[in-house]
Amino acid sequence: MASISLHTNHTLPSLLHVQTPKATLCQNLSLVSKSSQSQFHGLKLSSVPSISVPSHPSVKTSIFAKVSEGTLAPSFTLKDQDGKTVNLSKFKGKPVVVYFYPADETPGCTKQACAFRDSYEKFKKAGAEVVGISADDSASHKQFASKYKLPFALLSDEGNKVRKEWGVPSDLFGALPGRQTYVLDKNGVCRLVYNNQFQPEKHIDETLKFLKSV
Repeated sequence: MASISLHTNHTLPSLLHVQTPKATLCQNLSLVSKSSQSQFHGLKLSSVPSISVPSHPSVKTSIFAKVSEGTLAPSFTLKDQDGKTVNLSKFKGKPVVVYFYPADETPGCTKQACAFRDSYEKFKKAGAEVVGISADDSASHKQFASKYKLPFALLSDEGNKVRKEWGVPSDLFGALPGRQTYVLDKNGVCRLVYNNQFQPEKHIDETLKFLKSV
């Protein structure tokens, strides 16, 4: 009878053990994809494709923001909920809070938008403007803003061009668009970057606290 020799430093049990974490991770991700929409505040799970996990240990999943404190924010020209063209330079001369969020009508994004709405007068008192950006089109923004009586502009970044230029990091292995807020000074220089996917209302607290401190 022929024998098979394994030319490796690992025994068969250790090889099986190496494969187990990857299998467990895939099973966990499978469970995540079947969880309710409310578990992930900005993710429309019904439209998310299957998630592939990099198997090579050297692959990094974190993304570092291109816009950081002390850098000049890249300009952009996008359409708001009324279809009007808005350029970032429009806000020069006063602070502006630019918040990127995953999508209209998701639980976390609705909480965040309504929290900005409820504190909007405090932002105005601090001399700042608020602008929300997502990949939704202008029609979606208009319905969202009208439904919740949002007093600030929602800009349509279809294709996520601006999101990529600003380097907004994604979550959940790239399946969930990041929730990141920037505070720019009157010259368009970034003074604060705040990222918190699962506590959307904290963005309002942190940005107001910063604006009151300067």
